[in-house]
Amino acid sequence: MRRLGLSFSVLLAATLVVNSGLHAQGGPDPALERARQILSETPLIDGHNDLPWAIRQYRDAPHDVRAYDLRGRTPGHTDLERLRDGMVGAQFWSVYIPSSSVEEGAARVQLEQIDIARQIIELYPDHLELALSASDIERVFGKGKIASLIGLEGGHAIENSLGALRAFYDLGARYMTLTHSKNIDWADAATDDPLHNGLTEFGKEVVREMNRLGMLVDLSHVAPATMHDAIDVSEAPVIFSHSSARAVTDHVRNVPDDVLRRIPENGGIVMVTFVPAFVSERVRTHRGDGPAPRATLEDVVEHLEHLKAVVGPDHIGIGGDFDGISSTPEGLEDVSTYPALFAELIRRGWSDDELRKLAGENMLRVMREAEAVARRLQRQRPPSLATIEELDGVTP
Repeated sequence: MRRLGLSFSVLLAATLVVNSGLHAQGGPDPALERARQILSETPLIDGHNDLPWAIRQYRDAPHDVRAYDLRGRTPGHTDLERLRDGMVGAQFWSVYIPSSSVEEGAARVQLEQIDIARQIIELYPDHLELALSASDIERVFGKGKIASLIGLEGGHAIENSLGALRAFYDLGARYMTLTHSKNIDWADAATDDPLHNGLTEFGKEVVREMNRLGMLVDLSHVAPATMHDAIDVSEAPVIFSHSSARAVTDHVRNVPDDVLRRIPENGGIVMVTFVPAFVSERVRTHRGDGPAPRATLEDVVEHLEHLKAVVGPDHIGIGGDFDGISSTPEGLEDVSTYPALFAELIRRGWSDDELRKLAGENMLRVMREAEAVARRLQRQRPPSLATIEELDGVTP
């Protein structure tokens, strides 16, 4: 891949000087300097940040993007200064809506969240710019800005309508997480009792239509049976926007090895998350006796090492889930800490090529392949008019 970001390197020069890592002896930290050099040349693409929901829930001024003010220090994990310190090159802003949104109209709540995300991007044009494709990410990163993408979290948002799915794509959504915490009418979630044994026939049609659009199929939050069904159906690479390895931490939200072993053939990517209970077995199993343990940056590294061993360096990425978690691992407290994670991987022997792939090259490849699949499918078939009533025999 052509190396990018000359202007980004220039814009970050002051940051590199001021924030250079230091050894205990007072000298520069070579691993941290090397990490920052890599991230100045290759866009760090984070798969999942819940800032739009944090703004919706902001105690002082709910929904008010201007009041949250990313130019200052925010109460959460994300603001412009910390994004720059973390050398984030591209961010999928999650437009999460809870499963309970179906009671008030999930599509309406989803539209409000997309509106918040679009306001964030438009309010800070000197720092953020909307990206809709892999080439957009490269172009925006090359201008020294943070490419900003939108990811839907929860298939309940489409209210069983492929027309709604297409409308959300037109509004900028470039992935959709098939479920959130609860089963939906056409897919099983990881954290709910099995209902469909994976995807229903309509659920499979949702995946096919996402392929035709070029919308990435996100399998974070779904049950293993749903993962397998989606991989069976999808003609494009799938993603896990914020999941870790179940063999390392036995949480139902993580990806089992039998699924991981299918990812290379599919061409997809698993983006390791920083959720403490997903990356630390100590945190997951703690039941309240004594001080609560903390997850650590090293715990996250263990997941990355396992994934590299199972799926290979071409199929991993990062999806921190900042502003979607109440606590963070030690060493990964907010979006400013990504260079520290890359520095630790350098100390563990990861090569520059592997780190560039982890940072963003893998995700750019996945997006390009999904875009190519979409161009082919759009030549082959029109938008699907299928309904859940027709395919699943559901009575309206």
